[in-house]
Amino acid sequence: MRVDRSSSNKEYLINAPLPDHGESYTVISHEDVINTTQNLIRKSNFRIISENYRCNTNAQAASGIYFIEHITEDPDLKDADLGLMFAWTNSYDKRIRFQCSLGAYVFACHNGMICGELNYARKHTGNANNEYSTQIHSQLNNAKRVFKKVIDDKDALKNMKLSHEKQAEIAAKMFFTKDLLSPHQISCVRDEMNKPSYDYNSDQETAWSFYNHVTHAYKTIHPRDWMKNSKKFHDFIMTEINNINGVTNVDAQFFQKIHKAQLAEDIFEIEDSYINFI
Repeated sequence: MRVDRSSSNKEYLINAPLPDHGESYTVISHEDVINTTQNLIRKSNFRIISENYRCNTNAQAASGIYFIEHITEDPDLKDADLGLMFAWTNSYDKRIRFQCSLGAYVFACHNGMICGELNYARKHTGNANNEYSTQIHSQLNNAKRVFKKVIDDKDALKNMKLSHEKQAEIAAKMFFTKDLLSPHQISCVRDEMNKPSYDYNSDQETAWSFYNHVTHAYKTIHPRDWMKNSKKFHDFIMTEINNINGVTNVDAQFFQKIHKAQLAEDIFEIEDSYINFI
């Protein structure tokens, strides 16, 4: 299926015919999601720096990405490498639920980071068209905590030495056993390892550089699959570096529970999600 990656997709999404799957299916229109997200971002004292929309040829699957910053100079929402990002995915073809997540993006390349702590997914049933806005608002209210978690993970990746040989080994594992890289994407990761497209303010033989090689390759993912793969990759690479550092699975699970407890002001339906980046 051909994917239109132009940021001019906004009008295309808004004008896409709404689906008619019967009374059991609750339509969440792309237009309503766009307007609601933009309004809630502004009401939460953030400004939208830029926005990007992607979809397939019939707009049956679509995603919106918003690069945002707080209107104040809050030091808890500042980082030398990262900015805040909010993204959603919606569909008209019953293949995926409505999903949204607060995350971060890398200034150097606009690669996305989804750590999976507060991902929300909702079937297109019942009051889904009313409930999703509450979840967007709740996630924006958790921005400081989510951002701190992402920064902590970024710093851990930056401080983790990872030779090119080890990077290649992990990439092979992602391709052959984890289904986290397609043939095209692993080729892209190889090319980035040999000649990076961006300066990530980090030595090339670190987990942070490898992380960005992968997320750069993910820019070609279909709109319905970005969040799922990004979240899985984030969890995968953090587990890998914990294992390399000698953190046991029990320790990793313990720290993960602490992070979730710190972030759990609201209850979210957490599962595999999908979004994708420019």
